[in-house]
Amino acid sequence: MPATVIFTDLDGTLLDSVAYSFAAAQEALTELRTHAIPLIVVSSKTRAEIEPIRDRLQNDHPFIVENGGAVVIPTDYFPFPLADSVLRDGCDVVELGTPYHRLRAALKDIHGVIGSELRGYGDMSVEEIVTRTGLSREEAELSKQREYDEPFVLGCPGIPEDNLAAAVKAQGLQYTKGDRFFHLMGPHDKGRAVRYLIDCYCRQADCEPDRLRSVGIGNSLNDLPMLEAVTHPILVQRADGSYEPGIELPRLTRAPGPGPIGWNRSVLSLLQVN
Repeated sequence: MPATVIFTDLDGTLLDSVAYSFAAAQEALTELRTHAIPLIVVSSKTRAEIEPIRDRLQNDHPFIVENGGAVVIPTDYFPFPLADSVLRDGCDVVELGTPYHRLRAALKDIHGVIGSELRGYGDMSVEEIVTRTGLSREEAELSKQREYDEPFVLGCPGIPEDNLAAAVKAQGLQYTKGDRFFHLMGPHDKGRAVRYLIDCYCRQADCEPDRLRSVGIGNSLNDLPMLEAVTHPILVQRADGSYEPGIELPRLTRAPGPGPIGWNRSVLSLLQVN
C-alpha cells in the first residue's frame, strides 16, 4: 500500500449529525489503527472541543482546528523543526488564522453595513448554542473557546448573499458555510492547513507529493478546500441522503451512505486498493 494519510471533517462526516457519534465508523477506524495510517481531524470545532474527541478516537496524530485557523501537532511528532510554530500546551501550533477579537469586531461592522443582525457565537449564550446544535452543555462551553473562526447566523434569512459577501470582503476577511452556521474567518481555509501537513508527511517519508496518497472526507461547502487539496476527495451524504450540490471535483468519490456510515464504507473500500 502506498504511503497514505487521511484527513476528515467531523460533524456530519465522521460524527453523525444527531448524536455526534462515530460508532458506525468503528470498523474502518480499527483498520486504520491496524495499518498505522494517520487520521487527521479537520474541523470547524475548537481545540478544546477536538481534544476529547481525539481521546475517544484513540488518536494521537496532528489535527486542524477552526476551519484551518491553526494546525496543532504533538511535540516531536515530526523528526524536524516546524517553521513558524509556537509551543502551546505540549503541542507545536502553526497559526494560520486571524485573531478572534478581530473577527468579533468585524462582525459588528458587517452588521452595520448590511443593516441586519448577524448573531455570532460570541453573542450566544451556552443555552442558545445547546438549542441550535444539540451539543451537551459541557460541549457547548468548549465550543465557545474560539481563537480563529466566528460562527454566525443571519438575523434576517432573506439577505442577498452578494451583499454579505461584499461586506465581508471589505473587511479583508472571508466566510464559508458549515452544517449549521456561516463562519467568518481570515485568509485561511481547511485546504491551506491540509497542504501544510501533506508537505510535512512528504518530508518525513522523503517522497514527492505524488507518491503520497492523501485522502479527504467531508460533507459540506467548508470542506471543499480540503477536498481540493488531496489526491482522493470523498463526499459523504448529508443526513437526508443528498450530497452537497456545491461540491463538484473531477476526482470526487461520492460515498454510499450518510455521515459515518458512508465514511466507514469509503475507508474500507480504500484500504482494499493496492
